[in-house]
Amino acid sequence: MKCTTAAWDEFILRHPEAHILQSSAWGELKSHFGWTYKRILVGETGAQVLFRRLPLGLTVAYIPKGPVGADWGDLLAEVDQVCRSQRAIFLKVEPDAWEPASLDLTRALPGSLPSAPIQPARTLIVDLQGSEADWLERMKQKTRYNIRLAERKGVTVRSGNDLETFQRLMETTGQRDGFGVHAAAYYRQAYDLFSAVGRCALLVAEAEGRTLAALMAFAWGNRSWYFYGASSDEERNLMPTYLLQWQAMRWAQSQGCLEYDLWGVPDAGEEELEQNFTERADGLWGVYRFKRGFGGRLLRTAGAWDKVYQPVLYRLYRAWMARRGGEGAGMG
Repeated sequence: MKCTTAAWDEFILRHPEAHILQSSAWGELKSHFGWTYKRILVGETGAQVLFRRLPLGLTVAYIPKGPVGADWGDLLAEVDQVCRSQRAIFLKVEPDAWEPASLDLTRALPGSLPSAPIQPARTLIVDLQGSEADWLERMKQKTRYNIRLAERKGVTVRSGNDLETFQRLMETTGQRDGFGVHAAAYYRQAYDLFSAVGRCALLVAEAEGRTLAALMAFAWGNRSWYFYGASSDEERNLMPTYLLQWQAMRWAQSQGCLEYDLWGVPDAGEEELEQNFTERADGLWGVYRFKRGFGGRLLRTAGAWDKVYQPVLYRLYRAWMARRGGEGAGMG
């Protein structure tokens, strides 16, 4: 059955393993940027389904990192009905599961087929259990050195809410490293929605009164995520981004999190990553060199599935998305 925001929040609180993309705050965030949402509960299993409106009253539907709970059969049958009522061309279901978990949604969602995930296919997860000394021990030697170097050189990290400075840093980094940047309103909404419930921190690294880097970290249940981060072109030799990540990990642990997701590295096996990261800087290769040093486990998503309702329009939609820059363009 469809449920209220209050009922959904009560449900999510009973499931600390739930992904932040299934939180009501995430649905609210996306609702400001072209999406609507429906929240469906069947017993102790639920899904927040996002819908993007298309011309002629059509939609595309997406369950990011869900459903939440164990018994998907009855839930997905109800989701299927809701998607049909919303005239969805297709529904993409991207479960919150990692290989080697074997998932097959074709039974719970007849007619579905494997597809590419929208969120990063592979990531590094840092274990926050144990002491800070344990964290440091798991890191690469160079990363430990850079954290201490930043401290010795007078870099400090504080929490703040200066979204204008954050936006400037994001634009600088996007231009330098060649990746897309959200509009300022997106970061503002994300910060306002999650910081209001104590689930987001904007951390800023400074030296001698100059802002050198910043990141936005999120916490939900047992996990924390590094979604957005940026740095200036100045004083990069002071290694501010290393100290910034260190303090973000400390913040995450203070929120009760057991792990810290660095959110996105190239979709390649560990052997290939280690052989090529010094030579490549395209795409996510540019951040792998940095992220690998924090001692995280390399994990890959167990996949995604598309339930197609209108096959001809589905093929046209995928062709259109491919021309815009990839299958997942516009769905993230």
